[in-house]
Amino acid sequence: MTLQQLKYMITVAERGSITEAAKELYISQPSLSGAIKEVEKESGITIFSRCRAGVALTKEGMEFLGYARQVVQQMELLESKYIDKKPAKQRFCVSTQHYTFTTNAFVELIQHFGQERFEFILNETQTHQIVEDVRNRFSDLGILYLCNSNENVLRKLFEEYNLNFFELFTAMPHIFIGKDHPLAKCASVRLDDLKSYPRLSFVQGTYESSNYSEELFSNEPAERRAKNAGLCIR
Repeated sequence: MTLQQLKYMITVAERGSITEAAKELYISQPSLSGAIKEVEKESGITIFSRCRAGVALTKEGMEFLGYARQVVQQMELLESKYIDKKPAKQRFCVSTQHYTFTTNAFVELIQHFGQERFEFILNETQTHQIVEDVRNRFSDLGILYLCNSNENVLRKLFEEYNLNFFELFTAMPHIFIGKDHPLAKCASVRLDDLKSYPRLSFVQGTYESSNYSEELFSNEPAERRAKNAGLCIR
């Protein structure tokens, strides 16, 4: 198993297609397919499974790719420091639910390292994918929230994947409204007061349940619902 083969595997996983990966790597498709088979034979696992859209990582493949990324990144650091004689390129990836404070912190991070070589990634994604990204070492850090309805499920998942959870802060539920809004005159607001307003929630894919929801009271009825599959609307 060579470093070049590991780079091939990473590119195939990122493109989701052997054909597209071969074009990017400037090698023939049969050569790339052969490299994949060789790595799978040597590692004793199936890394990719074929699907209608191309190829997808298996569960074992996800774990393998996490280690492969680490090896490639460490080699790039060595080459940068001892061969190219350049300062090491900083890489830092955060997978997060859709929060304004994470975006603000990410901007501050870039400003702090603005004069240095870096590759910083802010990946706003689904709740379960955050856990998978950290587990598979794609992300260095994952940011999500715990509440009474999801804590048991998520903590069990953290324990199963051998991940540590550290509390950043405790927040109370609140709403933001303009001073002229009808609810602004209320001393407090109940869930019933919000039923007539549209509810925006983020799609969680195959993990569509309150255990993985980004929103509090996700099971409460709402007359109008809108679901967002990707963009963070602020």
